[in-house]
Amino acid sequence: MSTIKLETSDGVKFTVKTQVAKCSGTIRTMLEDIGINPQDGEAIPLSNVHSTILQKILVWAEHHVDDPEPPREDADAAKRTDDICSWDEDFLKVDQRTLFDVMLAANYLDMKQLIAVCCKTVANMIKGKTADQIRRTFNIENDFPPGEEDKIRLRNQFCEERSR
Repeated sequence: MSTIKLETSDGVKFTVKTQVAKCSGTIRTMLEDIGINPQDGEAIPLSNVHSTILQKILVWAEHHVDDPEPPREDADAAKRTDDICSWDEDFLKVDQRTLFDVMLAANYLDMKQLIAVCCKTVANMIKGKTADQIRRTFNIENDFPPGEEDKIRLRNQFCEERSR
């Protein structure tokens, strides 16, 4: 079984099964299209990924390495947030910082399935909450001047009435 070396932004090197590394579209492109040879012993630099996050992502990739390619989803299926497998739910029960770091790294590494499950996890964190609850959840400062938010709510009251 062939392996490949990956080097993170903080200089940590990982030796990974090539098949697991190929869960990343970025790494797969480097190996197949650019012609990087993993047998030469050089590590592939991953300048936008910290070692703690790559370690977590590799656990995910190892678990999903044999998953079949998902079928092209239609727009309605992509909007679903209730189809996260229990293993992925448990995997993503992390603090917000880690969740967003995993999402950013998955984007950099072009790991579409991991990005999708991260986005659905964040969507579930937002679902059914008011703007104030969302601000508290994500530590977002309310930048509306005093009274401005009330004016906007009043002007758009019809939207809230329809969604109930």
